[in-house]
Amino acid sequence: MIAQALMDGLIAGAMIGLGAIGITLTYSILRFANFAHGELISWGAYLALAASGALGYLSGSLTSSIGPFSFGWSLPLAAALAIVLTGVVALVSDALLFGRLRAKGGSIIIMVMASFGAALTLRSLLEFIFTSKPVYYTSALQIALPLGGGMKATPDQLLTLGISAVLVVAIHLLLTRTAIGRSMRAVSENQQLSGIVGIDVRKVIRMVWLLGAGLACVAGIMAGLLVQIRPHMGHDLLLPLFAAAILGGIGSVPGAMLAGLIVGLSESLAVQFIGAEWRAAVAFVILVAVLLIHPKGLFGRVA
Repeated sequence: MIAQALMDGLIAGAMIGLGAIGITLTYSILRFANFAHGELISWGAYLALAASGALGYLSGSLTSSIGPFSFGWSLPLAAALAIVLTGVVALVSDALLFGRLRAKGGSIIIMVMASFGAALTLRSLLEFIFTSKPVYYTSALQIALPLGGGMKATPDQLLTLGISAVLVVAIHLLLTRTAIGRSMRAVSENQQLSGIVGIDVRKVIRMVWLLGAGLACVAGIMAGLLVQIRPHMGHDLLLPLFAAAILGGIGSVPGAMLAGLIVGLSESLAVQFIGAEWRAAVAFVILVAVLLIHPKGLFGRVA
């Protein structure tokens, strides 16, 4: 039972970690907690659902299952499109709201309150377009494969773990080995000085929104594939996302993923030993403990 709880925690933690990376990148560059980030997870999941349905309608062969997985080629193709569209949603939100507030010198508290409003708006739009009824990418059932040590996982679950690992490595390399990554780190340290030395700060901000939205979209697709798709799915993940972002350290991609795994494992073990009703409290306890004991997190710095 404990071994399976650990596996379940790793799977949940991978989704939390991907979402937390977007939050930590946004905070490190723009210096405000974006409470609308959870809605990008929901939008990514629904956009992939809509695109997958359209592709399946156009070509029924795309819905045939790929090997041991529960989905056909329509979902990976739809995921690529959904990542782009989720990025567009993030950029439009920035252009219409956050960018204008930055231009007027809006304080951090104003940006945070604006993100609350953006979250409510985006969530309401989802409910208006898709209704609040839970939906699924596929109705296929999978048999969990024995992995040894009392652990089992479905092919879809193993795939999500693999994709998460690849994405974390890719984002880390992007930030440390590329020009745009170095620019992002420079802007994170000092936005004004970065602009003076010739870094295109607006380009960096756009890239941060795109990266965060893309990772949120992938996290949403994973959550929809393994659980279900609901307008409130991103909102329900918001507290674990912030707990992971702060625990990992602001600006640290590996830290956000590691902290996401810690939060996921903690929630899973809490369900096992205390009860499912305490699951939501775990992220809150971790968040408060980190802020009180070690505010800079595992690998970050004090904001």
